[in-house]
Amino acid sequence: MSDQAVAEYRIEDLAHHSGATVRTIRAYQDRGLLPKPERRGRSNVYRDTHLARLRQIADLLDRGYTLASIKELLEAWDAGRGLGGVLGLVAEVHGPWTDEEAARISREELNDRFGGRPDDEAVDEACELGVLERIPGRPDQFLVPSPQELAVAAELYAAGVPLSAITGHLRELRGQVEHIASRFLEFTTEHVFARYLGQVPPTDADAAEAATMVRRLRPLAQQTVDAELARAMRLFATRHLQRHLGSAGAAGPTGPSPVALPAGTVRAVQDLVGADHVAEFVRAATERELQARTMNDLARRAER
Repeated sequence: MSDQAVAEYRIEDLAHHSGATVRTIRAYQDRGLLPKPERRGRSNVYRDTHLARLRQIADLLDRGYTLASIKELLEAWDAGRGLGGVLGLVAEVHGPWTDEEAARISREELNDRFGGRPDDEAVDEACELGVLERIPGRPDQFLVPSPQELAVAAELYAAGVPLSAITGHLRELRGQVEHIASRFLEFTTEHVFARYLGQVPPTDADAAEAATMVRRLRPLAQQTVDAELARAMRLFATRHLQRHLGSAGAAGPTGPSPVALPAGTVRAVQDLVGADHVAEFVRAATERELQARTMNDLARRAER
């Protein structure tokens, strides 16, 4: 690099500062992604504009863009259409979709939370699923992208669910949730974002407005899923409990209930409503208890 006011680089220096290889830089030049260097004698001279362009390309590649789409974006920028809004939209979409912050956990802490014994196979599977991430150079440390998800797994394990069943359930759940996310994006793209993304790449103003819409709509998917999951859990949990307790203490077409109420309780209910109405009474009592607990929970939330 020279000592002039404007920095100058040989291709080897440019590779060192950008993190790209010399071969990659030449390939970008051939594709038209990188402006041609200045020819000075037998040497090519690069400047800070080349370094900035390489860093932009690397950033967009990290966000999942192809070289072809990056070329379109950069050509639009070079033509004066602006890239700030587009990069702002990219940053908004690529940003965190949750307030949860990643944490670290040691292998010893991990063992303690899951039975106290090392399980390399379970750790490998957790890393494959992204529940854990290995930290280079620290084999005894892991990054936990979602501490909440790991805490759920630990609670299920403590309740008696095998690790293999937990990971199997997560794989199945992930596929279903990804389908929901895909449908939500299709829905919002059709009815909201289509007007901003009519041309590729979008104008600076349209991209900036689309980024604002992303910020507004970001929490809606989770709020909708939370509400619908709560509704479905209450519905199916009630049915599940009714199915197990509905014929408690009395033999039905399929035999005794898997979960039996105390005999004294069943006799008291029979004396109160008659033997023919025990199941109906238990169902009603269950629903009333669930409703009461829901009301109490809502009242506690309101107090906060």
